[in-house]
Amino acid sequence: MLRILALTTSLFAAPMAQSEQFVSPDILVLGDSQIPFGSGPVFLEFFENLNKHCPPGPETRAAMAQIDDMKVAVIGVRSTSIQSWTARSGRGKGAICNVDKNWKANAGTFGFINRTGNKYKQMGQGKPYQFCQKGKSAFEAMFRPDYYKPKLLLMSFLGNSTKRWASSRDNALADVQKLMSQIPQGTPCIFMTTAPPYSKKIVDRRLKAQANIKWAFEQIPDSCTFVEGATPETVAANKGNKRYFRRNKSGRVKDPYHPNERAANNFFKLQMSAICHAIFNEIKPLAATSTQVASIAGPILGTSASLP
Repeated sequence: MLRILALTTSLFAAPMAQSEQFVSPDILVLGDSQIPFGSGPVFLEFFENLNKHCPPGPETRAAMAQIDDMKVAVIGVRSTSIQSWTARSGRGKGAICNVDKNWKANAGTFGFINRTGNKYKQMGQGKPYQFCQKGKSAFEAMFRPDYYKPKLLLMSFLGNSTKRWASSRDNALADVQKLMSQIPQGTPCIFMTTAPPYSKKIVDRRLKAQANIKWAFEQIPDSCTFVEGATPETVAANKGNKRYFRRNKSGRVKDPYHPNERAANNFFKLQMSAICHAIFNEIKPLAATSTQVASIAGPILGTSASLP
């Protein structure tokens, strides 16, 4: 109910709150280094053609119509995790805000916020990346009233938190609690773990971490919809498949952690149903709110016409 009430408020307040200098994307995807190394373009294509990939039904059509799938932003920041985006100081926040010493850029960005042709950007530099305010976490800076106000948020993390989450359910729960305290109420959100890596040893460790972070989301009512990135199908597709990972000249896999774009395309084919289900699950409250607002707005505005 809290999320529905917040959505009702945002429908009235959004036109007045938008900054003249920055237009928020309607769809925001946040992740780690898997995005610049392979999945970024695939995330972008999927969400820029959302109605094609996830055809809406009667219950979700009105809500989907409110989401502009040309306003899609995809941001992947090197070796980051939930902790990186919620930390107010220290090493976690530094993963997002410290300038990369070698490359001077620590992220890959795609879509509405980056039309330059160069995917590599440094967080903290440029209007779309002002996430580094003193005493605030990246999420707190991002979700300030005049800045990012996504109508759909998808987060994709796992690798950098594998040890932390695999070793303790309490760690996973603490991270999810902090995450949900910093995402504005009423923001439809999905948390999807990243695609499986190449080696069995790494996969097995990540499966344990995934189980614990999934459990953590289940403990918190009204939290983000959870999607398992590592399923029997996706693990079978990626594990030991050299074609899906970067190789050296001899053909040996040189990067077992980051599936390439070919792998990302296959991952989305395998996960299409789960991702669409999660999207519809998250926007159903928005659809219900639209109907409620229309019934209220009709008498106020002197018309019985429904909202677009």
